[in-house]
Amino acid sequence: MTLPKMLRDAKILAQQELAPRVFFLVVEAPDVAQAAEPGQFVQLRIPLGEFILRRPVGVAAVDRKKGSVAFIYRVVGKGTKALAALMPGEVVNILGPLGHGFHMDYEHPLIVGGGMGLSPLLYYAAAMQKKGDVLIGGRSEEEVFWKDLFDELCGEVFISTDDGSLGFKGFTTEYLPKILEDHKYDAIIVCGPDVMMRGIARIAREHGIPCEVSLEKRMACGLGACLSCSIDTTEGKRKKVCKDGPVFPAEEVFL
Repeated sequence: MTLPKMLRDAKILAQQELAPRVFFLVVEAPDVAQAAEPGQFVQLRIPLGEFILRRPVGVAAVDRKKGSVAFIYRVVGKGTKALAALMPGEVVNILGPLGHGFHMDYEHPLIVGGGMGLSPLLYYAAAMQKKGDVLIGGRSEEEVFWKDLFDELCGEVFISTDDGSLGFKGFTTEYLPKILEDHKYDAIIVCGPDVMMRGIARIAREHGIPCEVSLEKRMACGLGACLSCSIDTTEGKRKKVCKDGPVFPAEEVFL
């Protein structure tokens, strides 16, 4: 796919605040809807203000019939604040879809996510057509609004909160061994904070279960040219999150 075909203006169809500072953005982009695979991302250019660099955002949902693509993002700085201020009818410029996604040939995966890492997992869950279960982690009940989004997409929905306000009290890494005692999975699919993914990857390795992780990294171009998202791997080689990932086998990036 050449670069000109990967660039397009996309009209905003909807912008909704799902939780404090967390927004659900839907744009009209038929070619992206047709091409995007679960786990891929796009680079958004914000038209307001002087924002030179694009923002990488994981694809959260697609509707191929309507030609729409959805993203879920958190407002953390000036760029995302400007993005949240955009209204239906306005336009954003999209570069993508980019990167490599998750493998789709598993029969019964466990999806594990924390925080905004759950966004790209939503598209994966939908594509698996209820074959997967999901473990959602958050600091409190307020942070696991994701449950309503995953309920219709997964078989079982497990919840863990740090403060015990909903579901299991503790971290996902503390709850996962208990889940694996009662359920059999042929893969674990993870996205979230680095420390969480590292812990989940270790538990998956101890149980002999294949594990895929989706890394988040600041990046400029998203095409592998600027090298700003380069990481070290367990093989001793440098790889680029944007081009070689963002999805990697866990053993490739976590010891």
